[in-house]
Amino acid sequence: MVKQIIFVLILACAIYFFYNNVRIIARNIRLGRDISINDNRWKRWMIMLRVAIGQSKMVVRPVSAIMHILVYVGFIIINIEMLEILIDGIFGTHRLFSFIGNSYNILITVFEFFAIGVIFGCIIFLVRRNILRLKRFWNKEMTKWPRTDANIILITEIFLMSAILLMNASDTLLQSFPGSHYANIGGFTVSSFIAPLLSGMSEGSLVFVERFCWWFHIVGVLAFLNYIPYSKHFHVFLAFPNVYYSKLKPKGELENMPSITGEVMLMLNEEVGAAAEEEAAEEISFGAKDVNDLTWKSLMDAYTCTECGRCTSGCPASITGKKLSPRKIIMDTRDRLEIVGRNINKKGKDFDDGKSLFDFISHEELWACTTCNACTIECPVNIDHVSIIVELRRYLVMEMASAPGELNSIFTNIENNGAPWQFSPEDRLVWAEKIEVPVMADLHARGVKPDYLFWVGCAGAFDDRYKKVARAFTKILNHLKINYAVLGTEESCTGDPARRAGNEMVFQMQALTNIEVLNGYDIKNIITICPHCYNVFKNEYPELGGKYNVINYTLFLRDQLESGKLMISSDIFADKSITYHDPCYLGRCNDIFDPPREVLDTISSRKVEMKRNKSFALCCGAGGGQMFKEAEKGDKEVFIERIEDALETGADIIATACPFCMTMLTDGIKYKNKEEELKNYDIAELIALSLNL
Repeated sequence: MVKQIIFVLILACAIYFFYNNVRIIARNIRLGRDISINDNRWKRWMIMLRVAIGQSKMVVRPVSAIMHILVYVGFIIINIEMLEILIDGIFGTHRLFSFIGNSYNILITVFEFFAIGVIFGCIIFLVRRNILRLKRFWNKEMTKWPRTDANIILITEIFLMSAILLMNASDTLLQSFPGSHYANIGGFTVSSFIAPLLSGMSEGSLVFVERFCWWFHIVGVLAFLNYIPYSKHFHVFLAFPNVYYSKLKPKGELENMPSITGEVMLMLNEEVGAAAEEEAAEEISFGAKDVNDLTWKSLMDAYTCTECGRCTSGCPASITGKKLSPRKIIMDTRDRLEIVGRNINKKGKDFDDGKSLFDFISHEELWACTTCNACTIECPVNIDHVSIIVELRRYLVMEMASAPGELNSIFTNIENNGAPWQFSPEDRLVWAEKIEVPVMADLHARGVKPDYLFWVGCAGAFDDRYKKVARAFTKILNHLKINYAVLGTEESCTGDPARRAGNEMVFQMQALTNIEVLNGYDIKNIITICPHCYNVFKNEYPELGGKYNVINYTLFLRDQLESGKLMISSDIFADKSITYHDPCYLGRCNDIFDPPREVLDTISSRKVEMKRNKSFALCCGAGGGQMFKEAEKGDKEVFIERIEDALETGADIIATACPFCMTMLTDGIKYKNKEEELKNYDIAELIALSLNL
């Protein structure tokens, strides 16, 4: 009876302390800005089933995936035995479920095999971390405590699983003593192979081993349960809700800022509702300075991080030696949130310690991000690192006026010239000289409404290299006799570079102005040659009132080829090999991977893939405003790393589908002095050349 009372007291204390710790973490998460996430519940359950329970994102790295699944599944299944241990501890019974006979032996065998799997997996993980010292486990943010925390977790799991095996082995031997009250768990079990190691022990010694292992396991599990809220292992609980509430929108879509919308509409003399006008008149802070300015979902992300480092190992900035590590961003957010939580516990909600997230995360880290979303693709629990980075950028730009000088210049250029460069809007049609290009205003004046608007984009209009792409695609449209038009001098930057760089005000001014023009012409279908323009039109303009059928030109070309309207007969590239570079805002951010390849497959040539391709393709280094500023210090430029991927294939041509990628990869070819060996063509150019246009 005394043992039962002790057990119940230990159990009650463990539950109380765990509940209290979880309550504090839940309170900390609720410090974030409120957002409503209650859409597509069935889809969310399916994602949780696939990603959190099915571990679908782990299998990309087979070795660690197998080990993790062994530990994950094994630890869950082996602790089903905890139910019996808890009942035995409360009521003073011993192996209560043994009455089911042979089925019990089968269950014990299954549990023990999984216990062996957990031990094996944990040993491999310890070797990878401490002997092989894989790079992602030794990054700068992986200081002594995170490494120690991981080791404590792995070693604890080894001890807990070993205790189960020793307990069962000693129990098996005790059955052979006359008059033993121990349950029969004989048969083929893993512990039956361990039992001979204990065969020389007396009955009393075996009873001690069995009881010690029983108490060690149950007390160890309860102690481990209360250690988890202080460790990265808390993801075993939060992974499920975090994946359930993960972002369903395209990864390239950024959240709108209604407070900015109200202000911009007032500036543009648009009619706004009373609530929006009142909100715009209030003193509002833009972006995030501290954890309470982030959403509760971002704070849940921080607590869910497994510290596995997959995000950092896939980050182009981190790969090339820059200061940014997406894992560190998340860990720093969690560390700051913990400090805020402790301060609230001591001083109440109105405390002010004079610190913010910027005391943990440097400006250099934030400006190194290309917003390529490689980190979000890699994360096994669907953490959205980019949202945190963009919110912090917004505060730097709109509250502190602390953007790099080059970005301030593009903000000014976009406001004044409608483009990131200092070109006159009147020059927007210079690219089309000597080509027949219908202009929307001219057609409208004649009462003609085209089927498509061809959105040329700033690069297509002003960048000397990309003007060739705009001309090539125009020739294809003319060849197909497509009923289309361009806006010409009425076209203006979509605002994408400003938004990614944190200047929401400039973005929304551009967006609302463009939407007014587009809606004035009753535009229904837009074809884009720039993935960034495509992403903004398709995913971000609708919330501001710009709802269009947006078509990326690779999809348009694919459809024309499949329908037979466009036919390639030339073998001009027959003796060439082509490798395709996936633009981040076409591939990862909008899941357009196959259409560009299907277009290229119609060209007679040999196709080769780079080792990093499709959703794991390396960024060119230009996104997130990087195109318009000097890159942060590192071991090399991102575009050099990417062009090295292309050179490894031995390809003659690198095909691109983005103006930013074309610029960066062309620079990479020049840097490597490979202009003769490797050519950079846009897909539209390759098709136009194949058609002899």
